[in-house]
This record gives sequence, structure tokens and C-alpha cells, in this order.
Amino acid sequence: MKNPSLVVTSDHTIRMEEASVLEPGAGEVLLHVRTSGICGSDVHFWRHGCIGDLTVDGDCILGHEASGDVVKLGPGVIGLTVGDRVAVEPGVPCGQCFICIEGRYNLCDDVAFAGVYPHHGSIQRYKVHSARFVHKLPTSISHRTSALLEPLSVAMHALRVTPIDVGTPVAIFGAGPIGLLTMAIARASGAHPIVITDVDVGRLEFAKAFEPRCLTHQVDISKTARESADAVRKLFNDDSETKQEHRMPELLLECTGVESSIVTASYTVRRGGRINFVGVSSRPLVNNLPFMHLSLAEVQLRFINRYHRTWGAGLAALEGGLIDAARLDQLVTHEFKLESAVEAMKMVAEGPARGDNVVKVHIIDDELVGF
Repeated sequence: MKNPSLVVTSDHTIRMEEASVLEPGAGEVLLHVRTSGICGSDVHFWRHGCIGDLTVDGDCILGHEASGDVVKLGPGVIGLTVGDRVAVEPGVPCGQCFICIEGRYNLCDDVAFAGVYPHHGSIQRYKVHSARFVHKLPTSISHRTSALLEPLSVAMHALRVTPIDVGTPVAIFGAGPIGLLTMAIARASGAHPIVITDVDVGRLEFAKAFEPRCLTHQVDISKTARESADAVRKLFNDDSETKQEHRMPELLLECTGVESSIVTASYTVRRGGRINFVGVSSRPLVNNLPFMHLSLAEVQLRFINRYHRTWGAGLAALEGGLIDAARLDQLVTHEFKLESAVEAMKMVAEGPARGDNVVKVHIIDDELVGF
């Protein structure tokens, strides 16, 4: 059986190669991966060879945003049958450490996370995965939609860590896939008004079409952090000339990981408000944080790492219409066949610089398989 896969190497190259088709062990299933999304982290591993302490030290199959079909069961698997359509939760924790026992398995030090060296990911035809971390799909949810559950889970976890009430003003910095999904979850949680910012006007136009009730702000990189913050805060002030701090964003979801955006966020959020750093930085150290401003304003800083216990809730939100599946699918702007996965990666990495409106790229495999 052919198993084409997208491999990243330690010397910053990507290539297609045939991978072995593994037998599922005890408690595992063999999947035919039907859809796999490309994440910015995949590009980071390719171009930079690392994200923080996560390094590419050898060949590794990329990908962690996946859905597929069960084609074979390992010994002891119950609750699943061959032919089941499933969404893949990519991180398999050890289940034994104190943090796993507490239920916060996203913080497990010994997690096997798909697409993070040395654990092979989902951009391949056949992948073995723990049966505990695949989730059966309702008939109403497509593979395309369910492959978005992974980035949606990041947004869901962010709003669980920093929950809001109905009518809470929220700012979102960054209108990429995570920013857009975070906006969708914030809206479903009752946020209003919502202001989303980005340097790219095309992304802001997409954000407005995706969520017509949001307000948008294009970041001017020539402005200082305070000037940029003032421009965003004016959108919350309802055109009033009087300073109304209570109208300012009580929660700011920073989805870029860019230092200048982080500093601007510090000056944008309401006094006594919260900033949740959702985005991943390409740099291990971030400088210029306005410490005394944050201290005197009692701004709470929160961080998230991936997610836990979100797949069931995400599927329920889609089934119940809290998140509209058709609208979610609009995030997928490009699709490539599995054999063209290298071109798909180049689209994510280089398309925006060419002026292409790239939001989410999916790799599709419709090859008929039989066992």
C-alpha cells in the first residue's frame, strides 16, 4: 500500500516520500487521513527548525489538524468500528504524571504530539493513533469541518482560561486562522463589541465577512505602541470625546506572538482587565513589556498551551449551531491533493507575500482504500 507523506528535515527542507504503513498496537487504530490542515507551526518547523524548545532533530512527518476514517482496529479497542469517521486529537499524553491525573494533559511533559519531532504527523495517507484520542463524527459534520476542530480547540481553551460574560467588550489582535476562530468563540460566548486588528487589510476584509458584527482596525506599523493602542481604544469609546474606561476591552486575546503587538496590547486593555497570549512567538524572549504600566493597572497576563477536553464540546457546538459549520468552512481558502503537499506548504509560507488571500490550507486525500 502506498503511503505518501510530507517530511520535514533538520536542514530545513521538505519533501514527499513513501512512509511505512504501521500496524495498530493495543489501544490504537489505523486511520486513512482524509483531510489535514496546515498550521503556521508546520511552516516554523520547516523554515526555522524549531518553536521555542521544540526542535526538528531528524526527519519528521508534519501535520496535526486532521480527520479521517478508521480502517483497522488494534487489540482491545472498543467503541469504534472500521469505517467510522473521526476527528483526530493530535496530542497523546502519558496519562501517569500528576498533571495528567489532574486532567490538564495539555501540559504533560511526555506528550506524543503529532507532527512534533520525533512523533510523525497527519500529512500522510495512513496514520496510527491512540483510539482514546479520536472522536467519532456526527453525520452532519464533514471531514473539512472536523479538520478545523484542532485550531478551534485552541480558541475554546483560550476562552475557558479567560471566560467572559454576555456583553463583555473584547479585542483580538491578529486576523489569521487562530484570531478568526477566537473571534467566533468569543462571539458565541457573548462578547460585544469585538474589535479585531491586523496589519493586512485583506485579512481584515475577510474578518468582516466572516463576522459582520465585528469592528476592524488596520495596524499602522509606523505608529508607536501607545498610538496604536489609542486608535483601537477609540473604536470602543462609541465616538465619545469623554474617556470612558469601562467601555474599553476587558479581555484582549493576543493571537500574533509579535513583540510590537504584545506591547500594544498592554496599553489597549482596560485597567484591571486581562490579556490572554494565544499566539505563539517565533522568538524565545520578548522584550519591552511595559512592566509598570501593567502593574499599576493590575492587568492580568494569562497564557495557554494547546487545549484539553475540547473535542466533545467543539462537536456539540457545531451540532447545536453555536458555531456555524458552513461559516467555519469559509476559512478554508485553498485545497491541495496529498501528492501536492509541498506546494500547499509553499502556498502558506509564500502566498500572502504574493498577495494571495491565504487563510487556511487543507490537504485532501480522496484515494479509495481497502483492507
